[in-house]
Amino acid sequence: MHHLILGAGPAGVIAAETIRKHAPADTITLVGDEAEPPYSRMAIPYLLIGNIKETGTYLRKSLTHYSDLRIDQVGGRATAVDPKARTVTLDNGSALKFDRLLIATGSHPVRPPIPGMDSPGVHPCWTLEDARAIAALAKPGARVLQMGAGFIGCIIMEALAARGVELSVVEMGDRMVPRMMGPTAGTMIRDWCEKKGVKVYTGTKVEAIEVAGDNGGGVIGKIASAIGLGSSEPAGKGLRVKLSNGQTVEADLVISATGVRPAIGFLKDSGITCLLGVLTDEYLQTNVPGIYAAGDCAEAFDKVSGKTIVSAIQPNAAEQARVAALNMVGQKADLKGVTQINVLDTLGLVSTSFGNWEGVPGGQHAELTDKAGGRHLSLQFQGDVMVGCNSVGWTEHVGVMRGLVEGQVHLGEWKDRLLHDPTKLMDAYLASAQGQGDWSGAADARRR
Repeated sequence: MHHLILGAGPAGVIAAETIRKHAPADTITLVGDEAEPPYSRMAIPYLLIGNIKETGTYLRKSLTHYSDLRIDQVGGRATAVDPKARTVTLDNGSALKFDRLLIATGSHPVRPPIPGMDSPGVHPCWTLEDARAIAALAKPGARVLQMGAGFIGCIIMEALAARGVELSVVEMGDRMVPRMMGPTAGTMIRDWCEKKGVKVYTGTKVEAIEVAGDNGGGVIGKIASAIGLGSSEPAGKGLRVKLSNGQTVEADLVISATGVRPAIGFLKDSGITCLLGVLTDEYLQTNVPGIYAAGDCAEAFDKVSGKTIVSAIQPNAAEQARVAALNMVGQKADLKGVTQINVLDTLGLVSTSFGNWEGVPGGQHAELTDKAGGRHLSLQFQGDVMVGCNSVGWTEHVGVMRGLVEGQVHLGEWKDRLLHDPTKLMDAYLASAQGQGDWSGAADARRR
């Protein structure tokens, strides 16, 4: 049996390792479209901070790990899949045959249609190549403007702040992290960032990026010249960023962090069903037998919301890869579901978001805000089940909140108690878990 895996990120690597463990004689080919060994994008901020070197981003530290497991690595990017011929065409024109196929191509950054996006000094922050360009320019004192203050944007912002840059962040939403935080929580995070010296523009768009003249303050060209980037960076010149609020911000570096989308364009006309991502069943199989998907490009069923979602976080990617791999080798396994899980540390302020944090029609909610203390807690209920929540500065209940949402624990009378006092989460969890015989979950919540 030949297992072909498209994508050399965490999902692809875990799937390949799982297949090898359970099918020692099968052939495994892992296709990656970057020159570096398989690595974790989530480690890039730590690279920019300086906590690790590039090798620290690698998913497996041994240089012979994949060859030792007889996992063949092929460089290239998939451009087409032919399910009937059981072939994948790569961008170099070659075609690879398969018996089982796993689509684990992840996501790619959204490129906003803004004039000037091709200007020198404008970069996404997605690959190791991007990280090298950013590290060369984001020197102490450099003026950096970041577009986007979502989950990924806030992680990048943390790394930039640690580099000592003069940082501005532009977010088109009315608050920071608008896809995981309500107005109160998102505004609290913005206020916190501004107290830490970050200039935040919410409800604002970047309308254009222009190369500025020599203003005496630009460092981008000087740094570029010093490190030998060549004449593409005009010496002594920076960037002028025009905002929708009428202001203009001078910058030496602009980072685009405006979101990501599943990298599935090559599946057009393949007959493989795609919605936002590659649609899968509980076995991570697509509508085409023998073809599976996992990770940030896969759309799987979320048991909390009751609909299919793309949950672009590494823990879900790892579990999807494991389940898909087992099914690829004939060992039936099903995905228990995915849940929206986000835990974010923004310049020292921890915030969380689980499940249907916005609430559900006909549901109830409880909210507690202590702005002076920098703490906010919001709980969402459907019947006596907590289906979502988010928090700011409330670190002692993170594990319990996740356990309640993921476990769909029936709270009974404790639902009303939480509506009155949301801080009783641990008591509610332990009492409800005891009643439902889930002491393992309660113990885990205590450890968290």
